[in-house]
Amino acid sequence: MNERSAARLEHLRASLSRGGSLRLAEAAVLCGVSEMTIRRDLAGGDSGLVLVGGLLMQADDPRHAPAYDLLAQHDRHAESKQRLCDRALAMLEEGDTLFIDCGTTLMPLAANLPSDLSLTVVTYALNVAEAVSQRPGVRLWLSGGLYQSSSRSFEGEEMTDTITRLGINKAFISAAGVHPRQGLSCFHFHEVAPKQAAIATAQRRILVVDPSKHGMVRPARFADLGDIDEVISEADVASV
Repeated sequence: MNERSAARLEHLRASLSRGGSLRLAEAAVLCGVSEMTIRRDLAGGDSGLVLVGGLLMQADDPRHAPAYDLLAQHDRHAESKQRLCDRALAMLEEGDTLFIDCGTTLMPLAANLPSDLSLTVVTYALNVAEAVSQRPGVRLWLSGGLYQSSSRSFEGEEMTDTITRLGINKAFISAAGVHPRQGLSCFHFHEVAPKQAAIATAQRRILVVDPSKHGMVRPARFADLGDIDEVISEADVASV
């Protein structure tokens, strides 16, 4: 990291020292550079700042922590996620083409696909792809693009077209927020397009959600509860 980059980051940290957030465009104006330069500064090292949905904030801001600590999310409600995915596994049939969403909720599903079924898995999540690639009899379709380390998933302009061209029998959808009135939402805006494409395309749309997501509303809304055919959960999501 060069001196000018370090100076810009220090200026931004000072501006955010009392909390709050800055839009990326505001941060660029504040430093007298382009938005791309700010992005490069952030990518250049551990700045203590993060960019969340176009908003720059401190990495220890409580609004950031639950969205980006994927390793911590892996262990949260692990037993519940395993029970939910056991129910999802029981729905699989020979020859199914599955969409498996990103995040940690569906990892027990991806890691335990039955070896006696011939399946095709469509995903844009690297952690899901890594788990699926170890399963015998599974054909993997990984939709790529720009890698987003925050959620170990990809973002790409052609992703929607790719997903909608596939014959998906069952789409297993995850959400960071499930609200009876405001619908389904997630933290990351790049997840909206592939989720919506899978929901629009799949023969059967299945939401898999652990109790911690009930009643929550996250920044990126992607569907109504009515867009889902079935919910696998441990509570009635319509009543939360």
